[in-house]
Amino acid sequence: MPIYEYEHMAEGCEWGKRFEIQQSIKDSQLKKCPECKKPVKRNLSLVGISVGKSNAELRDLGFTKLVRRDDGVYENVTARKGDSRYMERDKPETIPDVSKIIK
Repeated sequence: MPIYEYEHMAEGCEWGKRFEIQQSIKDSQLKKCPECKKPVKRNLSLVGISVGKSNAELRDLGFTKLVRRDDGVYENVTARKGDSRYMERDKPETIPDVSKIIK
């Protein structure tokens, strides 16, 4: 259920000048504060937006990202110092060394 932000039209009550309340989308907006019964208005709230992480951010967080380039060939786009840029099938020396990341 979404959380809506309301603001008292006059002075606030124990809940403060602004307060949040969880309501169903189907519920009508509040006209009065549930606590003090004074008039309130619903405000538009900011929403959290998540954006994708860059390859450098993924590497810094300890992830390894492999992108398929050909049949059995993967590019390590988060390669660290000493890692091979490409990982190839049947060549274990090209596999990223995760012991640097995992403690």
